[in-house]
Amino acid sequence: MTASRGSTPAVLIVESEACVHHPDPAVPDPDPTPRQARPTSRDVARAAGVSQATVSLVLGDKWRGRVSERTARLVRGAADELGYRPNLAARNLRLGRTRTALLVVPALTNEFFARVYTGAAAVAARYGFGVVLYPSPEGVGPARDPFASARAALDGVIASSMAADALRTIRGTDLPLVMLDSDPADPGAAAHVNLDIADGMRQVTDHLLTLGHRRFLHLSSAVPSWTFDVRGRALAACLGGVPDVSVRTVAAPLEVNGARVATERALTAPGPRPTALVCDDDIVAAGACKAVRRLGLRVPEDVSVTGFDDLALATAVEPELTTVRLPAERIGERGMAALLDVLAGRPPERGDLPVTLMPRGSSGPPPAA
Repeated sequence: MTASRGSTPAVLIVESEACVHHPDPAVPDPDPTPRQARPTSRDVARAAGVSQATVSLVLGDKWRGRVSERTARLVRGAADELGYRPNLAARNLRLGRTRTALLVVPALTNEFFARVYTGAAAVAARYGFGVVLYPSPEGVGPARDPFASARAALDGVIASSMAADALRTIRGTDLPLVMLDSDPADPGAAAHVNLDIADGMRQVTDHLLTLGHRRFLHLSSAVPSWTFDVRGRALAACLGGVPDVSVRTVAAPLEVNGARVATERALTAPGPRPTALVCDDDIVAAGACKAVRRLGLRVPEDVSVTGFDDLALATAVEPELTTVRLPAERIGERGMAALLDVLAGRPPERGDLPVTLMPRGSSGPPPAA
């Protein structure tokens, strides 16, 4: 999970059905047409040919591992066609007054967090919730407290661990807090939703070791964050016991030109040149690829480069970037589902979300000695 420099803070509010105006019951309805009865979960179950329990699992986003993808699609399709929305009161959910959640991310301009928002908003919409999105202006947290005036209008908060300054403010409130990609030992959150970042780094190192690489340069993010610390520790653990392996770590800014400069300095430093650059982020990796080319070297013939995130730019660069795909929308979905569970007094789903190595053209065997 990464951040980039953003711009002026902005707030985007997605309205839910709870925000729709309801007419005064004392005023006659100008439309005399009889109103149809509101569809129920039983109607959805009948239309989809499944049980009400299955409908509850699917629309409660608890179906994975219990219901097939095909059945989940049938249920969602039936619900959409009937215009069904879960009756939260009937389910005895102990939800707040406004059905509004705040999603705090480092930067709206970053593709990863835009996809996190998309996932969170999709789950929220199924339950008549709105999502207020607060992006940080500088990639590390808001410059001012956005919560003083908004606190009474929120039921809970979902926050990226990278929004450091915002978190200090959030922790001073009584709002339920769900943390994304954060230290699970942190007691300040009601729930944690994490990606298996360590396994992603293991996949990267296994891939490069199998190709024959033994001299590594780790281009680590200069932004302090638990998720980047995990990447560094996992890399060290994976390479620490391998004979004849050398690893050097250089901090790099989370932007292309800064990463390019850091990489050029590292590649021209005294000593044997590394044959594999392991980058904490795709943006850093793009800068690293530029540095390699500017030095008259080739990717991957002279230097292999790997990233993390699988942003759109991973397949826009040439050669295409070997990277770790992080399910951004899924972490947003799980984050919102976890907040709903907390508000309802249920235990949130546990377990890290899996990540996947995407081998592409930027990695290959090291050059012959």
